[in-house]
Amino acid sequence: MPKPDDRSDNVEKLQEMLQNTEESIRESEDYLSAHAGEISAEEKANIEAKNQRREESIDGFRSEIQDESSEQS
Repeated sequence: MPKPDDRSDNVEKLQEMLQNTEESIRESEDYLSAHAGEISAEEKANIEAKNQRREESIDGFRSEIQDESSEQS
């Protein structure tokens, strides 16, 4: 028998993932600032592209948090 679908903590999990992603962006930006002269243009572009994908993920997390919050009300 499948386990019941328990979504009671989805908002908390999504918020934690959002915060972790924001922290990853800050850390990579700090890395870029600290090592700007030491890294290749390709590595810099890769980091910036990854941060762009992280920003898109954050938008998705916010949308999901809104959806989950409205469903729990």
